[in-house]
Amino acid sequence: MSRTVYYCAASLDGYIAEADDTIEWLTGYEGSFEGEGVEPSKGSYQRFYDGVGALVSGATTYEFILGHLAGGGEWPYKGKPCWVLSSRDLPVPQGEGVDVRIVDAKIPDLYDEMIAAAGERDLWVVGGGNVASQLADHRLLDEVRVTVVPVVLGDGKPLFDRRLPGGPMQLAGTRTFDSGMVELRYEVTR
Repeated sequence: MSRTVYYCAASLDGYIAEADDTIEWLTGYEGSFEGEGVEPSKGSYQRFYDGVGALVSGATTYEFILGHLAGGGEWPYKGKPCWVLSSRDLPVPQGEGVDVRIVDAKIPDLYDEMIAAAGERDLWVVGGGNVASQLADHRLLDEVRVTVVPVVLGDGKPLFDRRLPGGPMQLAGTRTFDSGMVELRYEVTR
């Protein structure tokens, strides 16, 4: 059965991007940790991604991805439909296997279509905090999987835009990586 999963990295103080939407704090991070039960960070993203059937993101996240394609890169989510929530007319990459849908609609109006497209796999909330908050507002978010990076930003784009409805999340698991990052997996109270 499909689940809706918000999977991202966040700074130790809870930000997913700097105030100007940059993430050099993440892409340039170099750390290490040797301890009992440590897992290699290499391959953890791929393991998650293999279980994804469809994606949803906000316009800022989408434009960030498009910016990285400007240098000749390819769409990273080929073969998986991707909904982009935006009221603006945004460009759509071309190519085989690219399925990007720019939509100006409310989450409840799209949810059944997105879950159906995911099939037996998960719907990945790629970003950002506003999209994840919208899903939580309508009790459509099942899991939050955040990799905490031991960097303090002091300001930026928060993991969520607002307080979530329902009770506290339930810890479902943790992973400690050889990079010094820690993945926290929470079940969302619906």
